[in-house]
Amino acid sequence: MSSEKTICLALQGGGTYGAFGWGVLDRLLQEQELAIEAVSGTSAGAVNAAVMADGYALGGGREGARAALDKFWMKLGQTALLSPLQPSPFDYLAGRHTMQTSPGYHMMQMAAAMAGPVFEIPFTLNPLRHFLSATIDFERVRACKALSIFIAATNVRTGTGKLFVREELDVQRVMASCCLPTVFAAVEVEGETYWDGSYVANPPLAPLLRHASSRDIVIVQINPVARRELPRSMADIGNRSDEIAFNISFMREVSSILNTRTVPDEEQGRNVQPAPALLHLISGHPHLAEFSISSKMNAQPAFLQRLHDMGVAAAQEWLDNHKHDLGVRASFDPAPVFFSDIVSS
Repeated sequence: MSSEKTICLALQGGGTYGAFGWGVLDRLLQEQELAIEAVSGTSAGAVNAAVMADGYALGGGREGARAALDKFWMKLGQTALLSPLQPSPFDYLAGRHTMQTSPGYHMMQMAAAMAGPVFEIPFTLNPLRHFLSATIDFERVRACKALSIFIAATNVRTGTGKLFVREELDVQRVMASCCLPTVFAAVEVEGETYWDGSYVANPPLAPLLRHASSRDIVIVQINPVARRELPRSMADIGNRSDEIAFNISFMREVSSILNTRTVPDEEQGRNVQPAPALLHLISGHPHLAEFSISSKMNAQPAFLQRLHDMGVAAAQEWLDNHKHDLGVRASFDPAPVFFSDIVSS
């Protein structure tokens, strides 16, 4: 009799904190007794899901997925060394991986304020598009039958969610899930324009319950709920307001599952069928909340590696304490979601 346990993964977005998710995935993919059936993701979580599928494709399996994730994040760190988005000497002295005095960090906000990130012009083009095109083979992603993938975006016109599935993924759809509207121009897909999916689902849970056979959903939380410091610049205010908005959608879905045993439909905003889900949580809180608000824009290699190592440790702790709960009971800890200020203090 096989001891393999099948799970679904739900990956939050949160800028370069996605490297924490990389670490979590790196450790879970090494666990031979775990089989991953489906992955949902938003923003950085959507990117991690696509990279996983690229590595899984054509017989690559879990080791191919691990190698693809390593390559992607290491390449991102190397590319960041040539980017204008660099910590200043004062940032290095301040610690906490801040970008608070980085000219590039504030320039993004200033350019958006002057130009208005509605149409794609040089100031509002997202450089991530070219990086994703160069590092992810989307034909392989679409061909990866080992994983079901669902990524979320927000329809600007209707205000509702849009779910893209693995069979249709391309760079444009992943970019739609990653589009911060205060910085970058909206992304067009088949005549509709989209912003970051975190406004409606961070991450989407409903498609995992509708389409996957496993009831065990492991949520990887990387978007801090509470922070000690107040934002002190317009760039930080925009960053923090996005964090708050993105957590509202997450809390709404989790609350619905825990309290009503139903899950909201991200695309239509209404409850769907009963949700007999067994929720589990691997959380980066409170560790990620201790970093500067601006650190979500920091892609320096040393910081990404630190986030990865934190993710590996968090996944290991969860496996030690809760792997035996899979298929039996939920192990979801509400503290990092609903009582995060207490956890941080």
